[in-house]
Amino acid sequence: MSLLGTAALAMWWDMAPDVRPDFEDWHSHEHFPERLGVPGFLRASRWRSATGDRFFVIYELAGHDTLSSPAYLARLNAPTPWSTRLMPHHRNMVRSQCQVMATAGGLLAHQVLTLQLQVEEANGPALASELETLCPLLAGLPGLVGAHLLRHQAPPIGPTTEQRIRGLGDAAADWVLLLSGYDEPSLADALAHGALAAALARAGATPRQQGTFHLSHSAVPGDVAGLGAVQERLRERPQAAA
Repeated sequence: MSLLGTAALAMWWDMAPDVRPDFEDWHSHEHFPERLGVPGFLRASRWRSATGDRFFVIYELAGHDTLSSPAYLARLNAPTPWSTRLMPHHRNMVRSQCQVMATAGGLLAHQVLTLQLQVEEANGPALASELETLCPLLAGLPGLVGAHLLRHQAPPIGPTTEQRIRGLGDAAADWVLLLSGYDEPSLADALAHGALAAALARAGATPRQQGTFHLSHSAVPGDVAGLGAVQERLRERPQAAA
């Protein structure tokens, strides 16, 4: 299926190898259940680079207002001890709070290619219109299963406790193109597809960062429903050695 909902939170960051096992334990067993317990969070997915030191995470949301909801803000401003310990290790954070502009095919596959774009403001609507037509074509190419276009729109909220722990240095990608599939060379070929290249050129789209990531874990609320007691136990677990 296409992206769930009409909004998404897309994030990239680096993680030191010595912290990664603790991070992945926390992210799957505490953070995913916590976030998916917030109304409006429909699916969570974590992806890891081939080198293992960079991550891409996307939360699919019912609507953009989920990002400013009281329930979500309560979590952002009251991180657990485990979260508080790991937040400073999220380095070179790029955090885009997005509207879904175009989506076709599936998201979940063995790999996803992410392209962060800077697009001239006046050209945004035309790019979204072109990609609405192109995404189904791209999703049907050999080796691919999905294509999705996101646009960052900051919600009307101030800095949160989690951001302060990370140092208030979060960047944002204005536009995000996601290509998911089962064959990595095909993802790169799709990015060079003539129709897509022409649409990006017409929009004056400037690539900021590109990366290919492998799926590590994905969950929907039903996967973690009823695990409240387990979550509380995990939040109280002794700290691992730093």
